[in-house]
Amino acid sequence: MLLFRNIVFTAVIAGLLSGLLMTVMQSFSTVPLILQAETYENAGGEEAGHSHAHDAAPVAGTAAPTAALAAADHHHDDEAWAPADGFERLFYTSGANILSAIGFGLLLIAVAEALGGLGGWRNGLMFGIAGFLTVSLAPGLGLPPELPGMPAAELGPRQVWWMSTVVCTALGLALLAYTRSALLAAVAILLLIAPHIIGAPLPPTHDTAVPMELHARFVNAVYATNLVFWAVLGVIAGLVREKFRAGEVEVAGSNRELAAH
Repeated sequence: MLLFRNIVFTAVIAGLLSGLLMTVMQSFSTVPLILQAETYENAGGEEAGHSHAHDAAPVAGTAAPTAALAAADHHHDDEAWAPADGFERLFYTSGANILSAIGFGLLLIAVAEALGGLGGWRNGLMFGIAGFLTVSLAPGLGLPPELPGMPAAELGPRQVWWMSTVVCTALGLALLAYTRSALLAAVAILLLIAPHIIGAPLPPTHDTAVPMELHARFVNAVYATNLVFWAVLGVIAGLVREKFRAGEVEVAGSNRELAAH
């Protein structure tokens, strides 16, 4: 019970701090680009005279954080709700980033504990970088972060490909890091490249009013902020988990003394 509580507390602390940092970074990097892209999207929608579907830009690469793959297809109409620019948008973005960061923190710490434990900032940094490679970079090679107004393939196939890429990348990195077998190393390499050989689902068209230069800047900003986010999440998780581990050792020692008496 103590171990579970400490893992949750560690994830909450690391997620809260890294999620807030992500919000600050996005405010100066990705959010201005998203707002700029929305002007092209709105102009294109007015000229077309009809509603259309697209995917919202990822938060953390989400955490994700980012995150992660943004999932919600939606239609523009007069009744569609969206947070207002300014404080309201910042509030909802911050909340989403923090919740995503806590979830990623729980996942990171659980995997680390299964592989021997998370101790110290260096160990946390390595797991954080592995998280960035698994959740952000590898899926982004096939499904790069999208701005509003950009075409996208159907949601279902993209989700399947994204999840498959994350699982294959995580298994491949784990085999490379924790095994010494040449055969398993070959399997790891195959797992890392297989999703990209198969290829991500493609949109029916690549036509968009959003300039490619703006999209390139957005992709670079997303990867940069996600790398910092994952590194900070791992470092904080490693430091906090190390502090809690010292308390767990003391409690275990006290329990053994009581049992001996």
